[in-house]
Amino acid sequence: MAPSSTPSRFWTRHRDTVEGYAFVLPFLVVYGVFLLYPFLKGIWISFHSWNLLEVAFNPDAKTWLGFANYTDLFTYDRRFGEIVLNTLEFVFLTVPTITIVGLLIAVALNRETRMMSVLRTLFFLSQVLSVTVVTLIWQLLYSPQQGLIGQVFEAFGAEPLDWVTSPDRAMLSLVLVTVWWSIGFAMILFLAGLQEIPQERYEAARLDGASRWRLLWHITLPGIRRTTTLVVIFEIILHFQVFGQSHLITRGGPNDQTQVLVRYIYQTAFRDSELGYASALAMVLFLLMLGFSVLQLRLNKED
Repeated sequence: MAPSSTPSRFWTRHRDTVEGYAFVLPFLVVYGVFLLYPFLKGIWISFHSWNLLEVAFNPDAKTWLGFANYTDLFTYDRRFGEIVLNTLEFVFLTVPTITIVGLLIAVALNRETRMMSVLRTLFFLSQVLSVTVVTLIWQLLYSPQQGLIGQVFEAFGAEPLDWVTSPDRAMLSLVLVTVWWSIGFAMILFLAGLQEIPQERYEAARLDGASRWRLLWHITLPGIRRTTTLVVIFEIILHFQVFGQSHLITRGGPNDQTQVLVRYIYQTAFRDSELGYASALAMVLFLLMLGFSVLQLRLNKED
């Protein structure tokens, strides 16, 4: 009887664990096949000279280079440093703006009325649009002759500005598009965080004569600290991967002023067929996103 009871006792002790792994297994399989394996394969490709067209017809055409692709990035590629700075500039302009504006809109709309519900929907609508639709709308707005922005300038007696092809305003034009497009998601996250703060705290503070500024500083901001961290990390990861705005509105110009890392990776891999070098670029992008995300977590870490 002892041998036959052993499997039964094992199942009784570890039933929850086995069932848990059984439920998680489909996700782990999908995650491994579509995310983990491509990521590891990308690391492996980055150590090779890997011409996309040659390897497609001859799998043995790749050559092991070790860290040569990474060395070339920081030694011989003059565009790489400028493109990294462009990407960092874009992230540093968009992430704080989206976070602050999204929070202010959420605070203003954090009331349960029909009008507030309508305004929330209006602010979130831009989020559901594809990047192609968003860039098409803003290309029309930016047109110096026919765009709405140019007409507003003319109405006030000023000359319309050339947004897309001006070296001084091209990056700003992408930032404005991105803020308009992404503000809705940040607003929704902040609204969810605000609604988790007990209203009794506000009522007690008002009884003590606290002003709106003190309510915001001492109750609202500490109450949504984790939400703010989530929004910032999400926006950092998202906007380090900016591609469509640069590719469709400015095409990386003028003179590489709006060329960003993902567009450079895309051109290197599919226009120049240098998949090994593009994979090395992608690994650098991944490390940048990881580094800034970890830094944000460390800055907001609670004791």
